[in-house]
Amino acid sequence: MILVLRALGVGDLATAVPALRGLRAAFPGETLSLAAPAWLTPLILTIGGVDRIIPARELEPLDAAPARPRLAVNLHGSGPESHRRLQALHPDTLWAFASRAAGHHDGPGWHDDEHEVRRWCRLARYYGVACDESDLDLHVPDADVTPGVTIIHPGAKSPARRWPPDRFAAVARRLVTAGHRVLVTGSPQEHDLCVRVAELAGLTQEAVPRTGLSELAALVASARLVICGDTGIAHLATAYRTPSVVLFGPVSPARWGPPAGRPYHRPLWHGTRSERGDLPGPVHPALLAITPDEVLAAAVEAESAHPTRRPSPTAVTRS
Repeated sequence: MILVLRALGVGDLATAVPALRGLRAAFPGETLSLAAPAWLTPLILTIGGVDRIIPARELEPLDAAPARPRLAVNLHGSGPESHRRLQALHPDTLWAFASRAAGHHDGPGWHDDEHEVRRWCRLARYYGVACDESDLDLHVPDADVTPGVTIIHPGAKSPARRWPPDRFAAVARRLVTAGHRVLVTGSPQEHDLCVRVAELAGLTQEAVPRTGLSELAALVASARLVICGDTGIAHLATAYRTPSVVLFGPVSPARWGPPAGRPYHRPLWHGTRSERGDLPGPVHPALLAITPDEVLAAAVEAESAHPTRRPSPTAVTRS
């Protein structure tokens, strides 16, 4: 059995897809197990090739994982904590970044400023596994959603990455005037924020749908446009090649942004890599420097740059 650890969120999973698919291709006869949060299961199914999902929480013991996997792969972090979670299972072999603190001296060195997709592909390549960094597409879940909407997604895990609600509302109002059907999406914990944005924009309660992960992914796949901060839904827009405007701060798009060569994904960034990391606190100045006018102009550019023919990913049936 090949056991892969990636016990993080939506964007983290999406950026690990090329490495996961590389591992799948490298070990076609092996059971590929992914240790990840159970709530990510609908999204994991859209990757394809994962044989078993092992429920796991970030940096907690892997109690549900079988001991002594043939190969354990750390796609979670630099260590030592994540390394130790896998070492506790006594795998025959561990593939991970070098970590003196974890006693793991094999593996490449960690680069803080590396793009997240490239990071995990580089780890896999170090061990002889071929990866295609552009292999980011996901299948579309089988969910009943309204196609052609414009999605405003105001939430993000860190307060520093949340653009002010009144600015999202200003963008939503002008998009509605321009003929867009706007929906404001978020996690259950972000519902009040979504309602506030909708109210400020003059939208009704119907504009704030309660979506599970399958419905959100299907909604993004069929959407006209996505406008959001640096958070998981931005990576869904990349996975489904949906035009998007992504507002970055404090972390640069050089680390978490959409792939180069796709002008229909527009990252907005007014900072430098040397600024502070993604820490709790007020909205980062790089994010506050972005104006509604700039977002609206980028939205027009993203839609205009999108090719007329989009891929039609295979539907994923619910299990």
